[in-house]
Amino acid sequence: MNYHLFQMINAGAGRVDAVDDVLEWAAIWLIYVLAALAVVPVLRRGRSAAGPALRVVASLGTAFLLGRVAAALSTEVRPFQTHHVHQLIPHTAGPSLPSDHATAAFTLAFAVGAFLSRRWGVALTVLAAIIGFARVWTGVHYPGDIAAGVLVAGVAVTAVAVTARLLGPRRQAPVGRDGRGDTFVPWG
Repeated sequence: MNYHLFQMINAGAGRVDAVDDVLEWAAIWLIYVLAALAVVPVLRRGRSAAGPALRVVASLGTAFLLGRVAAALSTEVRPFQTHHVHQLIPHTAGPSLPSDHATAAFTLAFAVGAFLSRRWGVALTVLAAIIGFARVWTGVHYPGDIAAGVLVAGVAVTAVAVTARLLGPRRQAPVGRDGRGDTFVPWG
């Protein structure tokens, strides 16, 4: 099924030069635009973005580690190594699953959405999906590689969110009239 879906998408490559040019650009360069746009909600929040920005960075680090583990466990090689494909961009041979581009793009999108701004997270997720599609169109990844990147991103962001929730500062309820903090609520 993975190869069949790959064939359906990659079959369009090489037919319309203008479409290929846009998707080649997206496959290589759109991730940099996505990363630059991910900084916007940080700048808009100012000093209050320090903690959320740190969680975004922690999510990227976690996703990178999970991606390396997945790549080490996978035997999947790039489509052009085993099949005749329309390869539109140069790429070295090697592990295909998960897509590093998709992992990074979706991790940034999900982390920005979870920790900084849902609106920006949705916009970045659309760009990440375009990147993933472009990586398949250009012949360097299977759709399953992109899906694995989405999964790794989701697990990484969830792990960081849960960890931050468990380790984060707990607010104390206001001190009662008697001066004691008997009304402490641990998850307040």
